[in-house]
Amino acid sequence: MHRSRRFALAALSTVLLAGAAQAQAPAAAWPTKPIRIVVTFPPGGAPDTLARVLAEKWAGLGQPITVDNKPGAGGNIGADFVAKAAGDGHTLVIGTVGTHAINPSLYDKMPYNNLKDFTPITFLAATPNLLVVNKNVPASSVKELIELAKKQPLNFGSSGSGTSIHLSGELFNTLAGVKMTHVPYKGRAQAIPDLLGGRIQMIFDNMPSALPLVKSGELKAIAVTSANRSPAAPNIPTIAESGLPGFEATSWFALYGSPGVPRDVQMKINAETIRALNLPDVKEKLAGLGLEPGAGTPEALATFTQAETTKWAKVVKESGAKLD
Repeated sequence: MHRSRRFALAALSTVLLAGAAQAQAPAAAWPTKPIRIVVTFPPGGAPDTLARVLAEKWAGLGQPITVDNKPGAGGNIGADFVAKAAGDGHTLVIGTVGTHAINPSLYDKMPYNNLKDFTPITFLAATPNLLVVNKNVPASSVKELIELAKKQPLNFGSSGSGTSIHLSGELFNTLAGVKMTHVPYKGRAQAIPDLLGGRIQMIFDNMPSALPLVKSGELKAIAVTSANRSPAAPNIPTIAESGLPGFEATSWFALYGSPGVPRDVQMKINAETIRALNLPDVKEKLAGLGLEPGAGTPEALATFTQAETTKWAKVVKESGAKLD
């Protein structure tokens, strides 16, 4: 996969390996019993889609595979279930930027350690957030939006405090030196009508959700939050190239196992996951959802998780972001 189309941090992108290294993984006796893939959010959405893609493509492994949706507490409930499961590789979780990078700094008390209580398997995919504004907002670029925010009060909505959508806005505030007000909602479905009606001015929405509203002319796109432009919308610039260098905020998804999964089993799951993500129909399906796959080694995922945890801890601290 071309470097410009990766969403991982430099620490990850420099070590991504999606081919020969995984193909040489030692044979392992996995699976030997039913596999459970935990999704920390309700059915629908990117994490659920990725889990069901894996379940479908692993059907030939000879064991039943269950996708188990365990939502709640920003994903902590489902993640904690996996953190406390047997480390035999048969209980896995679709980790997110929330469960494995943001929540440790946002919650006063965490039920698990995001860096120690999981076995990293592989990065799965990522999607940028898209900064969109009400069509009547008199700004069409990052520069114009910053100038406007310095002249008059502006607010931005989110699907909830502590989400990547919320913290994308806080990171924007910090780097741009502005003080746009955060307006949290219980979900995207509640925020979008207020954005369309002008009660909030903008949102850093997930690309798959926001792009159709931009194409229909209902919202105006300002920039994407990823380090590079998105293949799904190549004409929309990044925030970084638009005047805020270093800005990067993506919604990402990765596969983790319970702690203590043996190395050979870890590598077997890694290889099977990469095989599934490289299938043409899977690539097409994910692209249609605005998701870019980026599978790699367990070591790359461990490095990436640490880097993202450090990054978002700083954003949470500097912004003063809190749960409502």
